Amino acid sequence: MGFRRSRWGASRLWALGLWAAAALWPTAHARTPTDGCEASPAVPWQALAPGVWVWHPSDPGEVSALNGGHVAPTTALVAGADALVIDPGPSHRHGERVRSSLACRFGAEVRWIVNTHAHAENVLANSAFADRGAAGQLTVWASEATRAAMQQRCPGCLASLTARVGAEAMAGTRIVLPTHTLQEGQRLTLGPMVLEVMPVERGHTEGDLVLWNAEHRLLWAGGLVYGERIPELAQGRLDGWLDALNRLQALGPTQVVATVVSVGAEPGQVPSALLGTRAYLLALRQGVLRAMDEGRQPQEVGVVDLPAYRSWVGYAERHAFNVQRAWRELEPVWMEQGAPSALPLPGQMQPIQGQ
Repeated sequence: MGFRRSRWGASRLWALGLWAAAALWPTAHARTPTDGCEASPAVPWQALAPGVWVWHPSDPGEVSALNGGHVAPTTALVAGADALVIDPGPSHRHGERVRSSLACRFGAEVRWIVNTHAHAENVLANSAFADRGAAGQLTVWASEATRAAMQQRCPGCLASLTARVGAEAMAGTRIVLPTHTLQEGQRLTLGPMVLEVMPVERGHTEGDLVLWNAEHRLLWAGGLVYGERIPELAQGRLDGWLDALNRLQALGPTQVVATVVSVGAEPGQVPSALLGTRAYLLALRQGVLRAMDEGRQPQEVGVVDLPAYRSWVGYAERHAFNVQRAWRELEPVWMEQGAPSALPLPGQMQPIQGQ
């Protein structure tokens, strides 16, 4: 359970062949547009690092017809004529905008996609690139756990997302599974950008894929980091998630791309979204153990109320469910070890700076 450590510099780290043909990163200036670019809606890409671009959601709250399911950022790494997309988005239409924008603005074709975890709003845009995959011009990467979860859950997720955002927004969307598996210790290399692959199992979902660029202290954390939005424990494990966040913080990231993009307020400072996510999960853990100490029952209304997080998006919708999930996970440990308030934190975690 938890985060699999990489052996930095070990011989088993290998490149996955994402070498770009060009040595220079593209600038923010547009290239010569291709046919149809004038009619294609522009994507408001923002730079995170040289050659790294992010499309922020304009309405990053709960999934709705207003935002079309675009509640998490889409990232593109561009080098010359090649592009790698991380979490392409919630729908065929969204993916088509990503694809067209990269071709029109940067003159780049999407050759690789990474699905960090099996949530509909992150992966269903795979279908916009299916023709390139069928032609052998595209590879879709994920962990084995994510691929299995997509195969199992995506039919239901597609139906649910369509019901929430509308059939028009989801037109053309179909399930396209990853074609290749990423494992711990591998590297993705595109031009000068090197991403270390670090799978996390049984944290936020069955398998979240973390990508780390040490040069720019830039971390892609899948669904492991939220920003003033209640985390979702539906497929996760509380202690595994806390352990993963502790290990991610130890990397020293200054920028995190997950369900939000979060940047440290000061140079070298851990982004607030990572700290906030850990603080909520830790408060949830402590609250559940305290309730067990007091002889409370999990079905009681408001049994673990966390007033500090009531203003976060999704508190009314998800917090009570998270309490149930955490209770079910922690109860066997509490019964076996006793003295619940003294139960050790997962991974013998140390306090994170800034808390």
